Amino acid sequence: MDVDVESKMNLSYREVRVLLLHEFRLGNKATEAANNICGMMGQGLVSTRTAQRWFNHFKNGDLELDDLPRSGRSMEVDVDFLKQLIEEDPRLTLRCLAEQLGCSHTTVEKHLNELGKTWKYGVWIPHELSAHQLQQRVDACMDLITSHRNYQWLSNLITGDEKWVLYVNYTRRRQWLSAGQTGVATPKADLHPKKSMLSIWWGIKGVIHWEVLPNGYTITADLYCQQLDRVAEKLKGKQDRVYFLHDNARPHVAKSTREKLLKLGWITIPHPPYSPDLAPTDYHLFRSLSNDLRNKKFDDESDVKTELVKFFDEKSQDFYERGIMSLPERWQQVVDSNGKYISEN
Repeated sequence: MDVDVESKMNLSYREVRVLLLHEFRLGNKATEAANNICGMMGQGLVSTRTAQRWFNHFKNGDLELDDLPRSGRSMEVDVDFLKQLIEEDPRLTLRCLAEQLGCSHTTVEKHLNELGKTWKYGVWIPHELSAHQLQQRVDACMDLITSHRNYQWLSNLITGDEKWVLYVNYTRRRQWLSAGQTGVATPKADLHPKKSMLSIWWGIKGVIHWEVLPNGYTITADLYCQQLDRVAEKLKGKQDRVYFLHDNARPHVAKSTREKLLKLGWITIPHPPYSPDLAPTDYHLFRSLSNDLRNKKFDDESDVKTELVKFFDEKSQDFYERGIMSLPERWQQVVDSNGKYISEN
């Protein structure tokens, strides 16, 4: 469905209707008229549905282009049609809906409120999943749900990932200001900000091992294998059986990495592509860390490490346990939603 956003071109409703009347007099159909106007004046200027409605007026001899004077009462609205419009495209603005329904935007807003609708942003998702990727997520989660009689094995789960830690973490925030006030300024982030990469591995009892790579360094398969050796050394004598969960980044799935995991005797847990909502490090640990780092500034790598030590030490064992033990519920959510992303609060 085309989206009617006449305000983009700063044209009034009447000016758009003049263009529609011109197209009607040329003998064009409503769909063709909408395409012609959008082609000349900008995409999204007028919708096909709006063009059809005004062409019906013109065919009936009604060439009045101005809105009729309104009484103080709310005009009647076809609520079923309103529901249909917002189901087809929930991004339609009040102005667009009012135009298509032939009433005031305040009337539309009143009925939307009665329907329990609010105007807010949709959520970001990590990736637009294909049908195949949706099925991969369902299959992996079903396998994890049915492969064990219970979830006690999660107490032996080790998981980890990498995250860039910026030295400057400014966030622009809303402020209460009077007219003419500019408020507290927020510097824009540098095009190439200084940053270091954090690598971390953890389980239900807390952090097992973490390290910060020097500025500018990133993960390779060889380095990742060396890191896994260091994690294994930390686990020696503490945990005989290891279930290991990591994502599908290239160093994680390289041949040398797979061989290293086989040599260590770790059982790798299936993880579908593009699924940070099924990785506890992403949806739990890094989410909390990002909140902690907000608006903080570090002078050097030593400052970064000091902050990370403080963050990890302040987290209780219950925090880490919640992150791991929430996995079964998430697997079930993915299965129930046919593979869709889990909506985070």
